[in-house]
Amino acid sequence: MSTTTTTASLAGRTVARIGFGAMQLERHHDTPDAGVAVLHRALELGVDHIDTADFYGNGFVNDLIRRAVSADAGVMIVSKVGAVPDPGGEFPLRPAQRPEELRAAVQDNLRGLGLDTIPLVNLRRLEVGPGLAAQGDQVVAVDDQLAEMAAMRDEGLIGAIGLSAVTTETLRHALPVGIACIQNPYNLLDRRFEDMLDLCVREDIAWVPFFPLGSAFPGMPKVTDDPTVIAAAEHTGATPSQVGLAWLLDHTPNTLLIPGTGSVGHLEENMSIADVHLETASRIALDAVGAASTTEPIHPPTWPRDER
Repeated sequence: MSTTTTTASLAGRTVARIGFGAMQLERHHDTPDAGVAVLHRALELGVDHIDTADFYGNGFVNDLIRRAVSADAGVMIVSKVGAVPDPGGEFPLRPAQRPEELRAAVQDNLRGLGLDTIPLVNLRRLEVGPGLAAQGDQVVAVDDQLAEMAAMRDEGLIGAIGLSAVTTETLRHALPVGIACIQNPYNLLDRRFEDMLDLCVREDIAWVPFFPLGSAFPGMPKVTDDPTVIAAAEHTGATPSQVGLAWLLDHTPNTLLIPGTGSVGHLEENMSIADVHLETASRIALDAVGAASTTEPIHPPTWPRDER
């Protein structure tokens, strides 16, 4: 079985289903021309969807994108808000969830990218782990955040609103505002959000998973270490990472991938995922691997008092 479509809808635009996540370009801080070269190669390979954030390298990655991607290149730039750099903290980021902080982050992204409008901005709510969680005055009612995001959309600062690191309950609550994209942790071995993915298919919302191959966080096994994935890779002549990503593309038609790398060679490997064909037997075996992974551990969302 293989992916039958190479494009999907993202905030009203048709884009290639394999895009580029720019976070790892931070490693080129001392060699920015090398980072620009990776982006140029991505465009040559057909990337027309780049995912970034001002807090990637404290503006450095956005600067690379501004240098490498011309305004007439037809590339959809997607950013995110909800955190800011915190080099000395437990994580390299700290929450920035208050409405005024969301607006400030959008303005920072606009300046860094040299854009008048960011086509899509994802609000990272920090409701689900692993990783950063909102605490204290950073626990903000989702309605207050959505009101600010909608206001910026009305003002033309952003084109569409996405959500990231949210529960299914929060997505359902936010649907009337108009949600174009969901970015949540999800992969073959971590299928906690299968119900949310089903909802996104029904509502024509793009699904852009992060940690698509697992992560080093405790409790998140790496897809590439799974024996079934390794066996499927040997059978198809692909790498385990290509199999894990190809499974995601095959799983639902609204899935878009943003594999990130700072290496041209790794980029080329990622972009060849579309050529990986999973036969029926491999697909059935892979489907069975994570089918029981449906528990949704969360950081409790903040709701208006009358909706709790």
